[in-house]
Amino acid sequence: MKLARYLPILDWGRSYDARAFSNDALAALIVTIMLIPQSLAYAMLAGLPPQAGLYASIAPLVLYAVFGTSRALAVGPVAVVSLLTAASVGRIAEAGSLDYVTAALTLAFLSGVMLLTLGLFRLGFLANFLSHPVISGFITATGLLIAAGQVRHVIGIEGGGHTLIEIGRGFVENAGNVEPYTLVIGVSALGFLFWSRKGLAPLLRAVGMKPGVAAMVSRAGPILAVAVSIVAVEVFNLGALGVALVGEVPAGLPPFTVPSLNGELVGALLSSAALISIIGFVESVSVAQTLAAKKRQRIDPDQELVGLGAANIAAAFSGGYPVTGGFARSVVNFDAGAQTPAAGAFTAVGIAIAALVFTPLLASLPNAVLAATIIVAVVSLIDLGALRRAYAYSLGDFAAMSATIALTLLLGVEAGVAAGVLISLGLFLYRTSKPHSALVGQVPGTQHFRNVDRHDVITAPDVATLRVDESLYFANARYLEDRVLAILAAQPGLRHLILMCPAVNEIDFSALESLESLNRRLKDGGVTLHLSEVKGPVMDRLKRSHFLDDLTGEVFLSQYDAFRALAPETAQRALDARRPDICPNAESAGLDRHQTTPGPGA
Repeated sequence: MKLARYLPILDWGRSYDARAFSNDALAALIVTIMLIPQSLAYAMLAGLPPQAGLYASIAPLVLYAVFGTSRALAVGPVAVVSLLTAASVGRIAEAGSLDYVTAALTLAFLSGVMLLTLGLFRLGFLANFLSHPVISGFITATGLLIAAGQVRHVIGIEGGGHTLIEIGRGFVENAGNVEPYTLVIGVSALGFLFWSRKGLAPLLRAVGMKPGVAAMVSRAGPILAVAVSIVAVEVFNLGALGVALVGEVPAGLPPFTVPSLNGELVGALLSSAALISIIGFVESVSVAQTLAAKKRQRIDPDQELVGLGAANIAAAFSGGYPVTGGFARSVVNFDAGAQTPAAGAFTAVGIAIAALVFTPLLASLPNAVLAATIIVAVVSLIDLGALRRAYAYSLGDFAAMSATIALTLLLGVEAGVAAGVLISLGLFLYRTSKPHSALVGQVPGTQHFRNVDRHDVITAPDVATLRVDESLYFANARYLEDRVLAILAAQPGLRHLILMCPAVNEIDFSALESLESLNRRLKDGGVTLHLSEVKGPVMDRLKRSHFLDDLTGEVFLSQYDAFRALAPETAQRALDARRPDICPNAESAGLDRHQTTPGPGA
C-alpha cells in the first residue's frame, strides 16, 4: 500500500482493461497530433533546436504516467515554461550554442530535483505563497510577452528580447525589413488557425461529418497548417526567396544527455529553477484538480510534485528542457476520453514514431507557421478581464495583479513574479496586522451575539464583549492591545471585559505576552478579563503557559454563558425581549439597547 502511494500506476494498473486501453489510445492519437507542432513551436520559443521539443515530449510523459496521479493531465513543453527557460538560459549562454543546450538540460534537472524533494517531504503547501492574483497576472503578462515576441517571426524581421521594451525596440529598428513572403505565410497561418479553433468544426458538421470526428479534425488545425506550408515552400521554393525555415531536424529517438553540475552554472540557474518549479506545479495542479473534479476523482498534490519532478529529470537526461502539465492539451486529452495516465505514455510512443519517421519532412517548415501556432495557443492565457474583476472585489489583490503584469512586461518574468509575491505577502501582513474586531451584544430573544454597529442588540453597561475575528500573532498583538485600551477609556464604568474568540485559530508567543500584559493592565484598572468560545487547540497551548493561572476572570464555553454569568438579569431580559407577554418594552425594562439598521454580516 505504501509503495502504491509513490507509484500510482500500481493502483490504476490493476483494473486496466481493453476498454480503458482503447479510450487511452484514441486520446493519445488526438493529443499526439496536437502536440507535434506545439512541441516544435515551444522549443523555438525556448531558444532550442526544434527536436528538443519532441524529446521533451517522450521520456517525461512516460515517467509522469508511472508517478503522476491525474488521469487527464498531459505533460510536456508549455508556453510559459518555455519563455521562462529562454529568459533564464539566455542570460548565461547564446541561443543555439552547446552551452545553451547544456544550461537548458541543467535547468530541467534542477527543477526536477526541487519538485521531487518537495513531493517526498510533502511540502506542496509552499506553492500557496503564490496567490491566485499573482499567478493570473503573471500568466496574462507572459501570454502578452510571448505573443508580442513571436510577431517578428510572423513578419520576418530580426529583433527579440525578454521585455516589452526590448521587443518594441526591435520592431522599431527593423520595421523596414519586413519579408513579404514570410508575411503572407505568417498572416495566412494565423488567420487559418484562429478560424479553425471555432469555425472548422461547424463547417465540417454542416457537410455531414459526425460531430466527434469534426471536433477531432478541427483540433488538427496546426497539423494542416504545417502540411500546407511545407508543400507551399517546396512547390514555390520559398526558402530561396527569403522565408526562414526550420532546417534539418535529426531523425531518431532522444539521445542520452547529462546535465552539468558545474557549481557556477547551478548557482546561476537555481532561482530560475525554483520559479519554474513553482509556476509549473501551480499550473499543473490547477488543471489536474479541475479535470478530476468533473469525474469525481481526486489527485494528490504532493504526489503530483513527485510525478512532475520525475518528468523533468527524465527531460534532463533525454535532450529536453523543463516540462509541466499543459492546460489546452490536458483539456483535449480529457475530452477525448483519456481514462488513465497511460494515455500520456501512448502519446510518448506517438511522438517517438514522429521523431523517427517524420522529422526529415520538417526541414521545409516555415518559422512563421510555428510562431503563428504559439500566438494562437497563448491567446487563451491572456485574461485582462481579471483586472476588472479584482478591482471590483479587492483593491489589494488588484494592486498585486497589476504590479505583476506591469513589472513582468517591463522588467521580465522573474522581476514580475518576485514583485507580485512580495506585494501579496506585504498586503497579507498589513491586513492581518489590523484584524477585524467588533463590540457585540445579545440579539433580543436569542442566545446569539452580533456587532453593535450592524444589529439591534442589547448590552450591559458594566460588561463589554470584544469579538476578535483573526488569529493573534506578532504582527497584530499590539493592535489588539490598543483596541482594548481604547474601549476601557471610552467606558469608565466597565467592570468586565470578555474577549470572544470563535475565529482565533492561533495565538503565538508574542500575542500570549500581549494578553498577559493586557490582563495585568486591566487588573490595575479594576477590570476583570474573561475569554469565551476559545477553540480546543488554542486552549491546549494556553494551558502550557501561566496565562490561565494568572487570568483575573474565567474562560467560558460560550458567549451566552459568559454574559449570563456576568450580567444575569440583562441576559435573561434580553432573552425574553421578543416575548410581549414577558417584556413588552425592552427600554422600559432597563435594558441598554443598541439600535441600528440591521444589515448583513456579523
